[in-house]
Amino acid sequence: MAAVALVFVIWLLACFISPVTGYPGGDVTVACSSMRPQHKHNPQSQVIHNITVDKTMFNPGDQIKVTLSGPRFTGFFIQARNANNLDSDAVGSFSLTDDQVSQVLKCGGVQDSAVSQTNKRRKEQVAFYWIAPSDSPQHIQFLATVVEKYSIYWVKIPGPIISQSSVPFISNKPQTVALPALSPLTKGFSSTGCGSNKFCVRTPSSCDPQKDLQCFFLSFRRKGDSMLIEMSGPVKGYLSFALSHDQWMGDDDVYLCVIDGPTVKINPGYNRGRSPPDVASADVLRDIGWRIEDGILQCSFRRDLHIPDFPERFPLDRSYYIFLADGDADDGLIYRHLRQPLVTSKMHNIADSIEDVGGSRSPLLVKFHGAMMFIAWMTTVNIGVLVARFFKPVWPTSTLFGEKIWFQVHRILMVATMLLTVVAFVLPFLYRGHWSARAGYHPYLGCVVLALAVLQPIIAVFRPPPCSHRRPFFNWTHWGIGTTARIVAVVAIFLGMDLQALDLPDPWDTYTMVGFVLWHVCVDILLEVHSSCLQKGRGKLTEDRIEILKPSIAKDEGHTFRRIVLTIYICGNFAFLITFLAAINQL
Repeated sequence: MAAVALVFVIWLLACFISPVTGYPGGDVTVACSSMRPQHKHNPQSQVIHNITVDKTMFNPGDQIKVTLSGPRFTGFFIQARNANNLDSDAVGSFSLTDDQVSQVLKCGGVQDSAVSQTNKRRKEQVAFYWIAPSDSPQHIQFLATVVEKYSIYWVKIPGPIISQSSVPFISNKPQTVALPALSPLTKGFSSTGCGSNKFCVRTPSSCDPQKDLQCFFLSFRRKGDSMLIEMSGPVKGYLSFALSHDQWMGDDDVYLCVIDGPTVKINPGYNRGRSPPDVASADVLRDIGWRIEDGILQCSFRRDLHIPDFPERFPLDRSYYIFLADGDADDGLIYRHLRQPLVTSKMHNIADSIEDVGGSRSPLLVKFHGAMMFIAWMTTVNIGVLVARFFKPVWPTSTLFGEKIWFQVHRILMVATMLLTVVAFVLPFLYRGHWSARAGYHPYLGCVVLALAVLQPIIAVFRPPPCSHRRPFFNWTHWGIGTTARIVAVVAIFLGMDLQALDLPDPWDTYTMVGFVLWHVCVDILLEVHSSCLQKGRGKLTEDRIEILKPSIAKDEGHTFRRIVLTIYICGNFAFLITFLAAINQL
């Protein structure tokens, strides 16, 4: 059993090693449209690299020398696009001056329409030729993405504009448009005034976005017939909040702050169901501002309390549940949030009340589900198994309610495990009302655990007497089902800890759970070794003639040691359990 557990732990550790994907060889065709590398970091905003050309006028078929230079960089990606529509596909083709440094790629169905690096060696300058096509737009602008290292990169650096000889030259006007708008936010937000002159929603409770880098913050401050709204959080894609009539996603007034390359888009939206919101024009918002610093995205804007011409914009002087969500975005397009949004526990009128509230990212029923499963499959089942396997000789004659004490303790803890599992299994269905298609393998494993947990006591009822020839078969069956249930339960817990509805802090949750598994395996091995040492040279003294587990040892030998180990194990077990329960309570 110990060997099986060790193999299982090694398998778990291997499963949780996450590979890092990059493109050191420059094959970045997946980013042809966005020109954004798939790095889990925000792009830099201050441009420090330059794109130059050897001529500003061209005719179809001309070759224009393009040079990218600046502080040393490892990767680059360059395209030419229609200067009047920088979201269009790449235009023209490139030829190389040094195929050891750069390579051409196919983007937008056009061969050789982009150029990138061939290796990750650092460089300060690269050059190549752009060939003008016969159907070229009148004005062309070069755009570049530059990577210094995995966490530091720039997206769509605007280069010079070149024009066909037959049309007027437009200088740098499109280039100016392409640059990110300057943000009016010159300093970060603060929690000062929360509960006294502005309504605040924040998590962790009482955090200050000015000091705490992990603080998610939302505030409302009424000024006459309008509301000043500020939101802040450590995000890589987008931050949003919504006003809702219930605690479910759908039919909500949404406000989005989305990172789009070097700039940020702030728009209202409307959520019609469990899908990305319909984004609307920002015309109803004013005094818009944003800033990104140290991985913290902050946005602010003002809107009127009542906007009668836009029924999807809720009046702000009524009571709503407040959602605060974050997630990934790519090229301004948002993805489904990776974890449950923070939701206030009750409805609030942000215009008529000034409060400082928190919220929960996990529904109460799901919290109880997680807590019960932790209690059952970390504590009651493991203590009950250890008592049955190693403590029969410690209380050979002591009884409890007419049965041997070890048996009663084992039976009570196993029944408690079954009841906790049954109740915990029902809670997510009460919360959601149906099977969750987004929960992965976790609910399937939960069904297996429930079936095995209910099957164990049913089999135990038909346990044959010790002298029966069927007793060995029962012992093996009882041990096999119980061991399988424990292993599957641990795997289900590992998967369940990272689900949206119960997203414990990562990677803390994985490391702590691995620590608990190792703790249990070490105690199990210690007691196994102790039993083997005491058993050497002795006959088999067991209440079963044939027993699949280690036989009992002579009376009064090693009992004190076992009691000490059990006491220490229970204390450590409860320490792990309380740690997880406290983490669930903080969600």
